[in-house]
Amino acid sequence: MGGESLLIFLLVGLIAGWLASQLVRGGGFGLVGDLIVGVIGAFIAGYLFPRLGISLGSGIIGAIIAATVGAVILLFILRAVKRA
Repeated sequence: MGGESLLIFLLVGLIAGWLASQLVRGGGFGLVGDLIVGVIGAFIAGYLFPRLGISLGSGIIGAIIAATVGAVILLFILRAVKRA
């Protein structure tokens, strides 16, 4: 992975983590926390979406949407574990 690809990957993760924290009505986890949530969310979406037959396209907008959905799933799981 080149430097440019890594920068785009991190930018998508940061945007997705921030969007997910806004959608789930959390206070957010700060810059680093939102980045981590977004990157993990991207991995979750990358695993789940092909198995469910979902494709959002190949552009950066599709990547942000997919990572955001994955991050929202992750935040719901984290909240369920935290309450238990």
